[in-house]
Amino acid sequence: MSARAPIAAVFPVAVAKWQAASTLGPIDPAGKLYLPIAAEAIAPLAAEHGIVIAHGNGPQVGLLSLQAAAYAGAEPYPLDVLDAGSQGMIGYLIQQELRSLLPPRHQVATLLTMIAVDPDDPAFDDPTKFVGQGYDKPSADELAASRGWMFKPDGLAWRRVVPSPEPRRILEIVPINWLLGHGAVVICAGGGGIPIALGSGEVVGVEAVIDKDLSSELLAEEVDADLFVMATDVDGVYLDWGSPYPRKLTRITPNDLAAQGFPAGSMGPKVEAAVRFVTKTGRRAVIGALSDIAGIVAGTAGTNVIPEADG
Repeated sequence: MSARAPIAAVFPVAVAKWQAASTLGPIDPAGKLYLPIAAEAIAPLAAEHGIVIAHGNGPQVGLLSLQAAAYAGAEPYPLDVLDAGSQGMIGYLIQQELRSLLPPRHQVATLLTMIAVDPDDPAFDDPTKFVGQGYDKPSADELAASRGWMFKPDGLAWRRVVPSPEPRRILEIVPINWLLGHGAVVICAGGGGIPIALGSGEVVGVEAVIDKDLSSELLAEEVDADLFVMATDVDGVYLDWGSPYPRKLTRITPNDLAAQGFPAGSMGPKVEAAVRFVTKTGRRAVIGALSDIAGIVAGTAGTNVIPEADG
């Protein structure tokens, strides 16, 4: 890997993927307990590589939504505005931690990131992404009638569902690349990016949630990353997970990985993102534990998805 070659890293910073929103709990709504762990893993990489960081925002968007709903008579903020607020909040906290570890001259910047989606994406006809808290059926029906929200069952509760369209274009990719080129660690595309639609010169926010792994894969492509890292709470991708004999995949090609089945609500999006990146770029993607970042970069930890020619 060449000097200061970009690494696009998706870290489970302050997100439900660590693994449930309840993990963070109401006492730590910003995920601050986990930020030092992430920063200590990221900071050593910045001396040799360009680093771009994406993150999730599930619990934070839920919290901000509940806070807004607490004001009687006030219209709830739309999802694009909540995404923007959480990007700033989480980005600021990551910057705090990284600046405490990096030399003063090493710049760290958070960039609010809008990502365009297609208004005709089939996802808008079948919302599947759960957002916010759970309700009983009568409360869900009341909110559906008063606010036009759609609800689906999630276990014993009913939760709001919104579309999760494909990310198409990162509007701020030019300043992202400019900052990387000038040596900054860039924090961007948080929560999958702020979903917007482009039409007749207007930028319009969309009530949707873009999958953060898929938007981060697009980001990795567009910064020309040599390595795409998806850090999570497990040390790799496993077959037969939950059985007495789970099998970890350590090195696998995109075709072989795509042939396996993984649940959409857990490892599925990460696997799809890794397959896309390696297939399109011919470069390596890794899914692994945040604590193994040094080994992931070296190629000795995690599940390494490698080009077919190297398999």
